[in-house]
Amino acid sequence: MVNGVYINYYFHCKRHLWLFARNIRMEHNSEDVFIGKLISAYSFDRRRHEIQIVDDEDAIVMDFIDKNRKVVHEIKKSNKLEELHIWQVKYYLYVLEKKGIMGFKGLINYPKQKRAIKVELSDEDRTTIKEVIDDIHEIINSVKPPPVINKSYCKKCSYYEFCYC
Repeated sequence: MVNGVYINYYFHCKRHLWLFARNIRMEHNSEDVFIGKLISAYSFDRRRHEIQIVDDEDAIVMDFIDKNRKVVHEIKKSNKLEELHIWQVKYYLYVLEKKGIMGFKGLINYPKQKRAIKVELSDEDRTTIKEVIDDIHEIINSVKPPPVINKSYCKKCSYYEFCYC
């Protein structure tokens, strides 16, 4: 089963994905993750948060949905890793389409920055997501973790000590 976190981690760091899939969780040590959860919990407080759709293949937890405007909202702390956020929301739109829920668009909200970006799902994105899902299955079923990627953002990663010590 693939979920939105797997998609996010796939684009962030395949080693992170591999560790997370094995229930090696370090996020509880991260101040950034904690702040992000607070921002998500207290932003748009009139909306129902964390709408889940789960089946045998996919599991998504969307921050909230505007059914009238057909918009899936995702709330993030900052746009530093915006591409990951975009692919996560595209995956949500992809899963909705698989369920026959058509015509939705995405909106990633950055409340601290008072900005939002629109996300749409193209035919090319659908093809990419299918390839990413296949690649995720290959990574999480691998016996060994992918190598350390050594990016600048690794120093702020909750798995930093796991990878570099």
